[in-house]
Amino acid sequence: MASICLTRFNGIRRFTLLLRLVYDSHMEKIYPFESLQKFTKEVFKYMGCPEDQIDLATEVLLNADLRGIDSHGIARLSGYFRLWEAKRINAKPNVRIVHETPSTAVVDGDGGLGLVVAPKAMEIAIQKAKVAGTGWVAVKNSNHFGIAGHHAMMALEHDMIGMAMTNASPLVAPTFSVERLLGTNPIAVAIPADKQPPFVADFATTTAANGKLEILQRKNKDAPVGWIQTKDGKPSTNPHELKEGGALIPLGSDREHGSHKGFCLGAWVDIFSAVLSGANYGPWVPPFVSFLAPPADPVGEGIGHFLGAMRVDAFRPASEFKSHMDNWITRFRSAKTIASEPKLIIPGDPEREMTTERLASGIPLNEKVIEDLKQLGQKIGASL
Repeated sequence: MASICLTRFNGIRRFTLLLRLVYDSHMEKIYPFESLQKFTKEVFKYMGCPEDQIDLATEVLLNADLRGIDSHGIARLSGYFRLWEAKRINAKPNVRIVHETPSTAVVDGDGGLGLVVAPKAMEIAIQKAKVAGTGWVAVKNSNHFGIAGHHAMMALEHDMIGMAMTNASPLVAPTFSVERLLGTNPIAVAIPADKQPPFVADFATTTAANGKLEILQRKNKDAPVGWIQTKDGKPSTNPHELKEGGALIPLGSDREHGSHKGFCLGAWVDIFSAVLSGANYGPWVPPFVSFLAPPADPVGEGIGHFLGAMRVDAFRPASEFKSHMDNWITRFRSAKTIASEPKLIIPGDPEREMTTERLASGIPLNEKVIEDLKQLGQKIGASL
């Protein structure tokens, strides 16, 4: 048993180390989680967020860093602040339902932080699922909502399956196109188990999220082939290619590796998140960066999200389902692997291990992120 556990641990560790090839630690400094938590709360307080929203936004934002998704954590804090300075984020939103049925709702985020709007919408989905078996909420008039996985995982403690997705700034060219019409448009699903940890999948519908390009830019590294293309549609490894008119690429994207599959997934997210809710979609989605103005001819309000919760016992007894999820996970963990990989990784394993490690040892920040945060701190009178 000990050898099996060690093999499992080494497999997860190996995968985590592979992830960290992108987030390597040279030119980084480690900060205790509590230190970053305190600083983040001071920034949101300066922006005028209510106390409960300060705590919520901080939790969602730093959960990305804890789970090893450095592209969506505190590195984004200055971006949110600049959007607030540009009056594109409402620090005190009146998040409200504007249309509903027993199992569905449309939520107006009132221009608030997506870090606040999305979890409030997920709570509505969960409450509706308690009554109707499933709950589905489309959101308009919101902003960037952090990692999708956080919102999907909110359903787990209720013995529910959670789903979350959002559209994003148009940086992605549909398959065989050179126009940037879609965002990285992530999808997340969280599924409870019993003795095994939950199954949590959280992924962009592009080969890589834009935040990973930003990390490579800070480290002066090239991007792998298959992440981006030039403005003429040719493969590129330049992490600054977007500034030259290039585009991110959906999953697949060429006929030999899935063709339109990633485009289909990204389009699905865009339609569910925005066409369904009344948010902006496609090329009309407002940019995350504050120095670019939103399109002058919007087709909706803000950014859109789509969140869902499904009660497991709406389909079969929860204990029975979770027992079989344990069986599913255990069987897949024991799958035979290629020689170079000691263990199959279940979605959620690397992030869970990273959370344990970073709570104990701290969170690494790139020197350029540190400098950005220090400048932000000087502006508001807070110390990192």
